[in-house]
Amino acid sequence: MTRRGGSSVETVVRGGTLVDGTGSRGRVADVVVSDGVIVEIGEGVGKSHGGARVLDASGQVVAPGFIDIHTHYDAQVFWDPDLTPSSFHGVTTVIAGNCGFSIAPIRRDGVDVMARTLQHVEDMSFNTLSVGVPWDEFETFSDYLDAVERRGVGLNYGCYVGHTAVRLYVMGDEAYERPASDEELSAMREEVHKSMRAGAMGFASSASPTHNGDGGRPVPSRVADRAELLTLMGPLREEGRGVVALLPGEEISHRDMFDLQREVGRPFTWTALLTVKGFPYHERVMAEHDAARAEGVEVWPQVSCRPLVFQMNLAEPFTFNTRPSFAALMDASREERVRAYRDPEWRAATWEDVGGGKGFIPLNWSSISVAESRSHPELVDRRVVELAAERGCTPLDVVLDVSLDDDLGTRFWSVLANDDPDAIDWLLPRDNVLIGLADSGAHVSQLCDACFATDLLGNWVRERNVMPIERAVHKLTGEPASVFGLTDRGTVEVGKAADVCVFDPATVSPGPLKRKFDFPADGERLSADEPVGMTHVLVNGVAIRVDGSQRTSEIEERPGTVLRSGVNC
Repeated sequence: MTRRGGSSVETVVRGGTLVDGTGSRGRVADVVVSDGVIVEIGEGVGKSHGGARVLDASGQVVAPGFIDIHTHYDAQVFWDPDLTPSSFHGVTTVIAGNCGFSIAPIRRDGVDVMARTLQHVEDMSFNTLSVGVPWDEFETFSDYLDAVERRGVGLNYGCYVGHTAVRLYVMGDEAYERPASDEELSAMREEVHKSMRAGAMGFASSASPTHNGDGGRPVPSRVADRAELLTLMGPLREEGRGVVALLPGEEISHRDMFDLQREVGRPFTWTALLTVKGFPYHERVMAEHDAARAEGVEVWPQVSCRPLVFQMNLAEPFTFNTRPSFAALMDASREERVRAYRDPEWRAATWEDVGGGKGFIPLNWSSISVAESRSHPELVDRRVVELAAERGCTPLDVVLDVSLDDDLGTRFWSVLANDDPDAIDWLLPRDNVLIGLADSGAHVSQLCDACFATDLLGNWVRERNVMPIERAVHKLTGEPASVFGLTDRGTVEVGKAADVCVFDPATVSPGPLKRKFDFPADGERLSADEPVGMTHVLVNGVAIRVDGSQRTSEIEERPGTVLRSGVNC
């Protein structure tokens, strides 16, 4: 049974400028909602619904709820079914399971290795995962969706089945170590097929060299070859539905996806086409994709309006873990890390692989600055290269010394990519790209890009004028809905689900980031819970945000739908 928590209360969103998600020009119109569905649209039509609840939208934009196609809410959905902070920013639909890291299928004896994998790859606290997820309630992917549906969810929730999860389920820890046998490959393919029949939104995998998991080893999906990948995508071709989501890497390049998509025949999307200042490779990549699209190939690069900025610490140094010295410490205790960080020999060896010695490409130290420090507040916002020059040491020494003074609690800003605003301007409004890579629910102590939609509308549409608001809303709603087969949402039309947001185009913005300790086991995260200009949000007709405030009493109704491909989308 599919759950939709639509409200029976009739609601009129009155007097706003309707930007309906199709790309059409905005027009003044009331939107009337009943039983979770849009029942009437037109200028002044709300006046005939005298007993309805009225949400004033005068002077504001009325749009479909936004769709976040790249999230990692797979675990968080259990302890935070409201899926914050996404729900604060007009997002009404999310897709989880990205990068191949769904948390089902899973066996009981595989929980620890899965939790350690998520800890290292997606910066999820092992303790939070251990106590926050009801691991005993599910094994198969179908069980997992049932468990989410049974508990309820505040937003519409869809999920890929993940390559790493399937490999661990079938092969155990050996999934990290070797190719699959023919029997194991057949078993994995059957798990993907069962997951698709249960309603998975598609299949996700990663070949990214940055994805190292348990023990610093490449995650299981990186051990697979192209033949395995193609085999596991076969059920999508046979079912005739679902999206393939990939991260390119050594085994699979973004060009390889053109041939794979031809064979599978389903939409592909990949993460992510990011900009690098002074290196306009994005223009070449888009030329290749535009040419392939002209030949009928449907591969969608994901682009982001947010610079890829992490707030890292040395207790879990995600941005350094691709280097051998740090990778070797990924499963070390805090005490072992501290001993290494203090050791002059370890420092000297590590400087070789992070500073450019012995052929290693140096880290971009000029992009790293102090974000938070209890012991040295005077260093906040200072770049480590400047501090190194003052101290007569390496930037690595600065990071280590300040961190040790703070018991590894120091946070450092690290700009990894997407740092060219002019190139982002060029990418965002283009055909053949999807707005993605929010990573909502992942790297929660280090970044928060779940506010991407309000950032796009404020910083890029209003302030930089990169595209008309109608185009921006389409790229946040109707476009991803079409790719993912969400036929009953994504646009404001009579008969469709009443996922609606109302925002002030003159003020909308993501608001500040703040550090919170509100996850299970005292888990911490960065959150953007004070957006500006996001006035009303409805999920299946239930108002979860009214006049700029979250309505906790109504969110407790958990009005979201668990989306299942082939069933309700």
